[in-house]
Amino acid sequence: MKQIIAFGDSNTWGLNPVLKNRYPESVRWTGLLRKKLSRNGFVLVEEGLCGRTTVFDDPNRPGLKGEDAVPGILSRHNRSFAAIVMLGTNDCKTVFNVTAEEIGRGLERCLDRFESEISPDHILVIAPVALGKEVWRPEKDPAFSRESVRVSAELKTVYSKIAGKRGHLFLAAADYVSPSRFDDEHINAEGHSILAEAVYRTLAESFLQTG
Repeated sequence: MKQIIAFGDSNTWGLNPVLKNRYPESVRWTGLLRKKLSRNGFVLVEEGLCGRTTVFDDPNRPGLKGEDAVPGILSRHNRSFAAIVMLGTNDCKTVFNVTAEEIGRGLERCLDRFESEISPDHILVIAPVALGKEVWRPEKDPAFSRESVRVSAELKTVYSKIAGKRGHLFLAAADYVSPSRFDDEHINAEGHSILAEAVYRTLAESFLQTG
């Protein structure tokens, strides 16, 4: 079976916004997508990690740069057929103080790594869900700010342009789902189901039937 890597942060890992544990495979979008893909002769490899950024070093949580992780992942899952990349939410944290365009450049450095082994037209770039308007509150995630909310909403436009110029597939998660009102950051169970279906349709319209 051909492998597809799902690379991302806590919303790819499947963090439950209420209990802060991991949704089971039967709930998280990657698990649901794995089941769908198996019908087409593909296997999904889950490579989500909480706190992961594109290229930025969090002084409080070192070792989470996506760019650095890609070579090892490609080595473990050599000759992978495709990749799904959904990163950028953690890059919006106040500590980094970067624009959506700067996050986009970080994403491209991750994509450069994937393209060393995977064809550009077999890479799906997903712009993550936009942060909720009150994510910065102390009871939610004060690592973010009001400016973080604005920057996260701009990632859709930036990522769409990147995917277009590089020949990647593109999907904006925000077109389908919003973060849970509980933390304004992570997708709830219903959102995972909706996102899994949207990703599957995007892949099915591209290479699943001919891959």
